[in-house]
Formats: sequence, C-alpha cells, structure tokens
Amino acid sequence: MRPPSIRLRLTLMYAAVLVAICTGLLALNYALLYHRLYTDLSAPNGLQVQKLEGAPPEAADRARETLAVYHARQAEIAALRRQTMVTTIGTSAAALAVTALLGVGASWIVTGRMLRPLRTLTAATRRISHDRLHERVALTGPPGELKELADTFDEMVSRLEASFTSQRRFVADAAHELRTPLAIARTGAEVQLAKRSSTPEQWEAMARRVLTATGRAERMLDGLLALARSDSGVLAAEPHDLSVSAAAALSDADDEAERAELKTTTDLRPAAVTGDPALLDRLASNLIDNAVRHNQRAGWVEVSTGNGAGGATLTVRNGGDRIPADEVDRLFEPFQRLARNRPAGSRSTGLGLAIVRSIVRAHGGTVAATPNDDGGLTVTVTLPTG
Repeated sequence: MRPPSIRLRLTLMYAAVLVAICTGLLALNYALLYHRLYTDLSAPNGLQVQKLEGAPPEAADRARETLAVYHARQAEIAALRRQTMVTTIGTSAAALAVTALLGVGASWIVTGRMLRPLRTLTAATRRISHDRLHERVALTGPPGELKELADTFDEMVSRLEASFTSQRRFVADAAHELRTPLAIARTGAEVQLAKRSSTPEQWEAMARRVLTATGRAERMLDGLLALARSDSGVLAAEPHDLSVSAAAALSDADDEAERAELKTTTDLRPAAVTGDPALLDRLASNLIDNAVRHNQRAGWVEVSTGNGAGGATLTVRNGGDRIPADEVDRLFEPFQRLARNRPAGSRSTGLGLAIVRSIVRAHGGTVAATPNDDGGLTVTVTLPTG
C-alpha cells in the first residue's frame, strides 16, 4: 500500500493544529462566558447573605423574604445560563466543523504552493541522465530553503557535467594517444611483411620501431595506472623522504640531461613525509623528467627539497620556452601540451604533470606552478610533514 503523500500529511497536520487552536479558544471563551453570563449585580454578596440568614427575630420575616427572592433569582439565572450554554455549544461545534473544512482546503492549497519547488526539482531529477546533464532546475522566486536546495542541486549537476565531460575527453585522448604507437607498430610490421625480400637490416630497423612504439604504449599504460591509483585514494602510509626520491630521479635522468647538455643544480635537504613511497618516487621522477625533456639545449635545471612552515617541499625549476601565465593550469590536465598541435615526443606521455597533481592531492598537499621570466617553469610541491 502506497503511503500518503507529504502534501496530504502536511495538510492534515496543519488542519489538526488549526482545529486544536480553535477548540482551545472556544473552550476559554465558553468558560469566561459561563462565569460572566447573567451576573446579577444587585444581588447581595456572600457576607450580606450570611447576615440575612442570621438576622434577629424582629427582622427575620423580612430577611426570609429577601432570601427567597435571591434564591429564586439565582435559580432563574442558572436556568437561563444552561439554556444559553447549550445553544452556544451547538453553534460553536458547527463553526468549528466549518473551520476544520476550510482549514483542510486552505492547508491543501498552501501546502501545494509550498511544495511546488520540490515537484519542479523532482521533475528535473527524472529528466537528468548521463547524456542530459545540461538540464537545470533554475528555480525562481524569493530566497529560501527550497531555492537554496535547488541552487545546490544545480551546482552539483554542473560539477557532474564537468566531471563527465573531462572523463569523456580523457578517454578519447587516451585512446588517441594509445592508437598512435600501436598504429606505428602495426604499419611497420605490415610493410615489412608485404615486401617479397627483406634484408636483416630492414627487419632490425622494423623491430626497433616496434620496440619504440610499444615502449611508448607501455609508458602510457603505466602512467594511466599511476593516475588511477592516486585518484583512488587507497595509499600506503609509510615514512619517506622527498630528498631521496629527488636524488633517485636525478640519477635516472642523468644520461638524458647529459645528452641535452643541461646544467643541473641541486640543494637536497631532508624533507620527511608520510605517504606512498612508490607514488612519491613517481612524483619526483615526473617533475624532473618534465624539466629535462621540456628544456632548451644547454639549458639548466634546479632541484631543491626541504622543510618549510607549510610542510615538506620539493621545487623543480628549469629553463625552456616562455610559457604564458594563463596556460600553466592547462598543463596539469591529461594529454595537454604547451603547443596544442605539437607532436608528442617518443618518451612523452602527456600525463606527467597530471599524475603529479593527482599524487599531491591524494597526499593532502598542494602544487603550484609559475612561469619563469626568462622561460621555463617553476613547480613547487608542498606535502604535510611526516
């Protein structure tokens, strides 16, 4: 059995409250009327009645006559009062019944108007789906709890729409980025197999191209897994030092930095944190790899760690092309590059800074990036101290 609607429940509650208040007022009015109706102002008071009842013998006849008139008058007043009260009770009951009916009707109408925004919100909720997130309640009217609820719902849907849009773009970009190395490997194999005769050198060149393409795809998948792991929030909580992570990342990038003739300056001081060591190592590696790869030949890289007032910090500065200030935030989105039409490098996945931001958020820290005046970028990561 379907329970009564909230409109019906509110209507009955309001009507019951109205009837209870009216009943109380009628009872109070009935009591006041009962004690004040037909009051004989000329009747003797209690003291005078006692004097009449105890009158001396010479005045007894006159006192008895006066008392008889008084009692007769009181009996007449009591009869008139009872008759009036009976009539009043009937009239009041009829008025109370009419008031109850009018109260139910008025409560039904008022409750309907009050709950209209909820019906609008319910209808909008039923219309909204994953492919119709553009729908909004857009409730109009004076400020109040229901309008605040509708506005909050619209803000939530806006966040969901942005999240779904970002997810769709991420999936499309990931598919596109993965398709490129796979297409290179497949095309190279098909071309090589289509040849009637191939030399060992051609097979070796094709194999190297396939290895390069599959290596890029593997790094892409590894980055996607790291991004998913950090976004999940399921992290280890172990003591770790960011200076150790930075030193290891610098060692891994040393050959690439030498080939690019980069000048590397370090100031690695203890920066103890509590977190997931594997992800923290990945954070430092991504920052330093990004600084080395997106640099100028014979450029520079500066890496420093330490403890500050806000927590443990890791700062990576590098030279390179000038970066517009309004483009910095976009670099932390997946598969975003400074030049939109710039092809990805053989070792670039487009996920480096996106993974950094995700890992920092998962550890309750902050990441800030500012373009250098002479080109390049400065990225500062701050994490709670361990």
